Amino acid sequence: MKYFGTDGFRGEANVSLNVEHAFKIGRYVGWYYGARRNTKARVVVGKDTRRSSYMFESALIAGLVASGADAYMLHVIPTPGVAYETVDGRFDCGIMISASHNPYTDNGIKLVNGEGYKMDEDVLELIEDYIDGKSDVPLATGDAIGCTVDYMQGRNRYIAHLIASANFSLQGVKVGLDCANGSASSVAKPVFDALGADVRVINNSPDGFNINVDCGSTHIDRLRRHVVEQGLDVGFAYDGDADRCIAVDERGNVVDGDLILYVCGVYLNKHGRLTAGTVVPTVMSNFGLFKAFDEAHLTYETTAVGDRFVYACMREHGYSLGGEQSGHIIFGDMERTGDGIMTSLRVMEVLRAERETLSQLCAPVKLYPQELVNVRVKDRDAAMNDPAVIAAAEEAGKFLGDRGRVLVRASGTEPLVRSLAEAPTDELCREANAFVLKALEPHRAE
Repeated sequence: MKYFGTDGFRGEANVSLNVEHAFKIGRYVGWYYGARRNTKARVVVGKDTRRSSYMFESALIAGLVASGADAYMLHVIPTPGVAYETVDGRFDCGIMISASHNPYTDNGIKLVNGEGYKMDEDVLELIEDYIDGKSDVPLATGDAIGCTVDYMQGRNRYIAHLIASANFSLQGVKVGLDCANGSASSVAKPVFDALGADVRVINNSPDGFNINVDCGSTHIDRLRRHVVEQGLDVGFAYDGDADRCIAVDERGNVVDGDLILYVCGVYLNKHGRLTAGTVVPTVMSNFGLFKAFDEAHLTYETTAVGDRFVYACMREHGYSLGGEQSGHIIFGDMERTGDGIMTSLRVMEVLRAERETLSQLCAPVKLYPQELVNVRVKDRDAAMNDPAVIAAAEEAGKFLGDRGRVLVRASGTEPLVRSLAEAPTDELCREANAFVLKALEPHRAE
């Protein structure tokens, strides 16, 4: 794919992703789901809080209505809210404007089909051809021109869905929420308030520039301090578009996606709700998680990195739980994509049912030390295909032997090569990564 990566069309706003791209995406989608089939398309559009999201929203909607589609504006909402409302509102497709955990200077356009799944690649390829001028679509005229609908009720229905998914009260529970100054700012607190929790929120005052800045799931230290200083029972941090969730236990310890998979997997299996007793993590998950699964008599099936690969595996085999260390967790019986707020509610379900603290529930998992190094490169493909880099990764693996592993992979959304070392000690991790970092030096971006 030329423009669309593993998580949509993403790039620096008005540099690698500009308003013309957005307009053309709207034009093609509006025609593809509407006039092409001699009908009028209905498309729902959401966005996160970064400044450029409003610009891209206007461009997308202009393209949609120009092609004859009706555009329903959800305004600021989590990415999973768009997926939910696409299905619940019986829309032809959904569009989310967000660059997730990236800095505010970036943005992205994510497309979901009418079933709430990520858009099929064959459709994305057609959109790319249109962007590049390889095809054309007609403009709507007269009464065929689409309209724009202010669709706040869609966001309210999503909030109601989250609340209804929790059949328990959080009365008396002190919960900390870090909304990353992003999409969760308008949704998370109302959900926890409705369940009766004593909610202490931080980073929920977006200004267009502060999304993900030293906050949220990728900068967890502030929430850790907040939980300890306020004497809270648990804390949850979301990313910019709230499809990820990282938790903090009552002691201020980080509970990442691996630990959340363990806590929820054991609980669901205990109550007969874990299909085939199987969890679907990725190859990036910690060795300690796999050992803990073995001890808990749970099976697991690993996938490539990316929630799309996790869900593809879950969907193919009917599995009910999967996710990533980064906090993308998918509960297959309730959703089609990762939902950070839903994840936090499911963790709260376990806490309330088991009557244990989060630190107690995580205690059986002994995680291996990991060191993840991100190297910004000039060309991801060139770096990954360099024989010297491939040989260095193999040499690092031989160095660790059965003591650990090294995993080298390209980012799907940024010009980065990631080297993950996992071993019994931090020093061994650093020594293993050194092999790969030396080989990547010629590829570093200035």
